Amino acid sequence: MKNLVTTDWLKNNIERVRILDASWHMPNSKRNALNEFLDSHIENANFFDLDETSDQNSLLPHMLPCKNTWETIVSKFGIKNSDHIVIYDNSDVISSCRVWYNFLYFNHNPNYVSVLDGGLKKWLKENKKTTKYNKIFSKSYYSAKENLAFVLNKNQINVNIQNKTFELIDARSAERFQGLQPELRRELKSGNIEGSKNLPFLDLINKTDNTFKNEKELKSIFEKLNLDTSKNMAFTCGSGVTACILGLANSIISGKTPVIYDGSWSEYGLK
Repeated sequence: MKNLVTTDWLKNNIERVRILDASWHMPNSKRNALNEFLDSHIENANFFDLDETSDQNSLLPHMLPCKNTWETIVSKFGIKNSDHIVIYDNSDVISSCRVWYNFLYFNHNPNYVSVLDGGLKKWLKENKKTTKYNKIFSKSYYSAKENLAFVLNKNQINVNIQNKTFELIDARSAERFQGLQPELRRELKSGNIEGSKNLPFLDLINKTDNTFKNEKELKSIFEKLNLDTSKNMAFTCGSGVTACILGLANSIISGKTPVIYDGSWSEYGLK
């Protein structure tokens, strides 16, 4: 899988790929991702709204839509099954990884869906070109297939507490995982899923430019969790976004496709 591409690679291939800005911000951030996109974005990029492209019939945030809905959404962007898609963000929670995961779940070729390492932050730091012009593409006829093994539900999480067939890793901060910090959503209790381990997603990211740490560093960080390497891994977080950062990091190390608990703590932590 070509999980990550560099800013230089994107600059040199900008006319050969489809680019999506998947910026999403926490509700308390007081930032508007769409307005920021309209003000400045990478050339040829389209804005991919994580909220609007999720399941609109679910009370939980960011849940995967059904296959037909995903086909309709992606077709409106004019994206074809053969396109190499590069996803970036300008978000503190590196939301591009969630859209990367969504495309994998709906069976886009894993060699042709990538995250821009460092995102817009690194792109701007290098004084690379941005624009306000929003390029429109002709509608396509995108075909999807659901890879059901890539997603977990609450019942599967509960069964795993008893039989421990996979390691569950939580991407939230240590304070939230340990229940020392209240959740932003008032309907949620504090704490974690029994038997899960904590790996805050920020531990995987270089603070200077928002890039992922190198493969050797990532492997070392995972090893410090004392994971049972004979078991598969699955990832959870607050609402299914930052879990995908862990999923991408693991795919860099192992080549495995990420498995995500879609409901995450937004479902499991309901009072």
